Amino acid sequence: MTAAIELTNVSKIYRRYGGRQFSTLKSALLQRSVLRDLQPSETFPALTGVSFTVPKGSTYGVIGRNGSGKSTALKLVAGITRPTSGTVRVDGRISALIELGAGFHPEISGRENVFINGIMLGLTKRQIHERFDEIVDFAELREFIDAPVKTYSSGMYMRLGFAVAIHVDPDVLLVDEVLAVGDEGFTHKCLDKFAEFRRRGKTILLVTHSLNLVERFCDQALWLDSGHAMIHGDPKRVIGAYLTKVEEGEEALLASTTARAVEEASHGQGEEGQERRDGRAGMLVDHPADPTSNMFQATEGRWGSRDVEITEVTFLDDAGQPSFVFHSGDPLSIRVKVRAAQPTDDFVFGIGLFNAEGVCCYGTNTYLEDMNPQRLSGDADATFAIDSLDLVEGTYKVDVAVHKRDGFPYDYHRLLYTFRVKSRVHDVGIYRPRHRWSFSPNVTFKSPR
Repeated sequence: MTAAIELTNVSKIYRRYGGRQFSTLKSALLQRSVLRDLQPSETFPALTGVSFTVPKGSTYGVIGRNGSGKSTALKLVAGITRPTSGTVRVDGRISALIELGAGFHPEISGRENVFINGIMLGLTKRQIHERFDEIVDFAELREFIDAPVKTYSSGMYMRLGFAVAIHVDPDVLLVDEVLAVGDEGFTHKCLDKFAEFRRRGKTILLVTHSLNLVERFCDQALWLDSGHAMIHGDPKRVIGAYLTKVEEGEEALLASTTARAVEEASHGQGEEGQERRDGRAGMLVDHPADPTSNMFQATEGRWGSRDVEITEVTFLDDAGQPSFVFHSGDPLSIRVKVRAAQPTDDFVFGIGLFNAEGVCCYGTNTYLEDMNPQRLSGDADATFAIDSLDLVEGTYKVDVAVHKRDGFPYDYHRLLYTFRVKSRVHDVGIYRPRHRWSFSPNVTFKSPR
């Protein structure tokens, strides 16, 4: 295997900016700040001991959250910056789709900027002449090419920069999140160009948040997290590990958000709730009595007499473990624990499901479903189970309530509990019905993407 790109134990450390700065080099030298070693608190490690190899002719993807070091790695390969330690080796001519249009002068025409930018990227004037028409047509700027660049929209500017860089005909192409440089048609044109590069045996290093793009194009992938190489190899395996980590972060965030919402709502009820428990307050008229009434007036909060109190609400996955992140089609159970101050024969459990915009997706309660209450006492629990969570990707909130048959609220929790549905299928709406397609014999499709 011949390597086109090779990073060996590479680290990149930046100096943090803040605190006292020196106005002149002389003042800095007098206090020896330029020469002394920086303290750890004054530095930021963008990359730490990263090693990977990109074979010639392969497409290699780098994924990770913002600030993980992806763009730093690309700039090291491009030679824009140098490593603090370790070695970076690149074999072949590089074209970097990183800072598109870097070096464009706003006062001169697009035509002149194509020549200047092309020369900066290593082309001769003759080569630019030969490729000029192709560059302009690719950028879709034929009628604007002689106008000053300052009159271009941001999309026109980026398209021209992309077109110049892609026509350098490099051995190694570096790509950093530049596919949002035009409309959908232009994006497809860019993807077709990448596919052409792959067919011609060029080496591509791709940094992107588009996991589908990595699965579609890349032979291997690397996951960076906080400047460290976590895992590399088969793209599906790397993406799976990355998504698992992302979901763990989402779990922690949703757990803290939900706990805070419940605490604030409980605290906000305060003396109002005490008055209800003392019998000095009657029926609420400003809140819906159960999850199936006034569903379009969704305002977060908690209210009720607390004669029967909701003590805990938990989302459970198919293994019965607490979770806040589910995949479309997964089972989901909502377990509601309650405590009755006195035994009662008048009780109803209710559930309401809303999307992030407050639109009611579904609401029901035990009384609606012909469950006639008989007795509730002490500590008890109720579980609402969904065999298949057929929702599209998004964030959802849940109402949980226990009340009398006439609607008087014992304890109503409005929109205090949040869970997230993940999906690799980016369909739209709220509900994903179980469905299938059928076609006549003269309608055919390629194998799945």
